[in-house]
Formats: sequence, C-alpha cells, structure tokens
Amino acid sequence: MDSQKELTIIAQRIRALAQNGLTYSLSEYDTERYTELISLSDRIASVATGAAPCDINKLYCGQTEYVTPKTDIRAVVFNEKNEILLVRESSDGYWSLPGGWADIGFTPKEVAVKEVKEETGLDVEAVRLLAVMDIKCHPHPAIPYYVYKYFILCRLLSGTFTEAFDILDKGFFPVDALPPLSLERVLPEQIRRMYDYYIYPGTGVWCD
Repeated sequence: MDSQKELTIIAQRIRALAQNGLTYSLSEYDTERYTELISLSDRIASVATGAAPCDINKLYCGQTEYVTPKTDIRAVVFNEKNEILLVRESSDGYWSLPGGWADIGFTPKEVAVKEVKEETGLDVEAVRLLAVMDIKCHPHPAIPYYVYKYFILCRLLSGTFTEAFDILDKGFFPVDALPPLSLERVLPEQIRRMYDYYIYPGTGVWCD
C-alpha cells in the first residue's frame, strides 16, 4: 500500500472514530476533542489527496450518525464476443464499468440494472454477485471515502446506446485491449478477474 493511500485510510479511520464519538458523547469536553479530531482527519486527507480540507469536510456535511463505508455498485456486462461493457466518465475522461453509489430503496442488483440503463441505454438482467472488494486491499488511488465495491454480473438483453449527461462515450472492449481506466472506479486486474469469473461460472464469490 502506497503512503498516500495509507494516509487516506488513517484519516478515514480517525474521522469515523471521531464521528462515532460525537454520536454517543455525553460530555462537552469530549465533543470538543472529537470535533478537533475530525478537523485533523480532514487535514491528513488533504495531504494525501490534494483536496482542500474544507472540500473534504463538505463531503461529510450533515453526517452525524454512525460512520460506515460507502457502497459502490459496478455492473459487469459481456456481449456475445466476450467483450466487456465500459463507459467513459465525463468527470475525468477515463473509462469504467457502468455503476456508481448505491441508492436507497434499491437492491444492489436493481442499482446495477438501473445504472446500465441510465449510462448506456442498454437493458440488462442482474445474474449474480461476483465480488465484494475493500478499496484498501487493492491499488486504487487515494480518495476521501472508504468504499466497498460490489461487482455484479449482468446478462445483456436488448437496447441500443443512448446519450447520458455524465457519460462521454460507451462501448464493448476485449479484456486484453482495455482503454485507459478510471482507476478510482475500477482496476485492470479487477476486470480481468471478472472475466475469469464470467468464463468459469462455478468460481465462488470473491470477498475481501
């Protein structure tokens, strides 16, 4: 694990402990200490990610309950040529599996199906969970959030590509000829692992 990512995880852990302390604190002195720890965690995360401490704090604005990891749902869709579906993100110009943060009121499978439809126009059916990965266990770049990533295999049903406001492009790619990936969202080795799970359906679910 590189030093920037390790610093980010330390900052996230400090913030989680401090936020949880604020949730249950009965003392104004403890409240002051926990609030200072949150400020320190923002400064550490700023050093690791390059984002301003105030911007990092805004990401957590209004969060007063017990802190838990965010859930990122990624849809794994192959065509008849065993090529994988990718979308080009407008936020950074790089490619990723369709997906995003889990939505309240939707199951993980429903999120995967919805994200594919919204980002590409294609209709898919969620088949099974392939993997649950903790970002600290994989070489993603440092980000302010602590994230669990769910990879869900989906079967392509129908549809044609349509435009989406936050997607620059979309297409199917051979696993051994991937375009530049948005590494915050997905890594090349993760896509290769999902391909192996697709080809060998008897493989068990990966869980960090």
